[in-house]
Amino acid sequence: MTSRLNPYLSFGDTARAALEFYRDVFGGTLTISTFGEFSDQDAPGADLVMHGILETPSGFTLMAADTPPGMEYKPGSSISISLSGADAAELRGYWDRLSAAGTVSVPLEKQMWGDEFGMCQDRFGISWMVNIVAPATAGSGASAADPSA
Repeated sequence: MTSRLNPYLSFGDTARAALEFYRDVFGGTLTISTFGEFSDQDAPGADLVMHGILETPSGFTLMAADTPPGMEYKPGSSISISLSGADAAELRGYWDRLSAAGTVSVPLEKQMWGDEFGMCQDRFGISWMVNIVAPATAGSGASAADPSA
């Protein structure tokens, strides 16, 4: 899997409807994972989208998620840029340069879905997500719950 860069949209609680709409517009395959699939299925927000990815026949990739319970949704700051792939050295290099003089909100480290993932805002205020696909899933393109693959 080569590294890729694509938009990642954030929603309060309408990511599923938005992604289904974009699938209707662009066509393609939509994959959605909920917060409940990786935690308590009875918890508030368990049915919200933790990660959704639309891959279209034209080669477009669009990702989205709902704001996790307990986090504030901030309209106007609803997009991040996602870097993902299996080349750990390349992606860690991007992470190091992007997060330098910026603000790290999620350290780049192994996550519950098995990949290494981190979130930061660069020194210009742009939000970035970096996901290094776990070696066992690298051949499949991305792990099922990968929030930035």
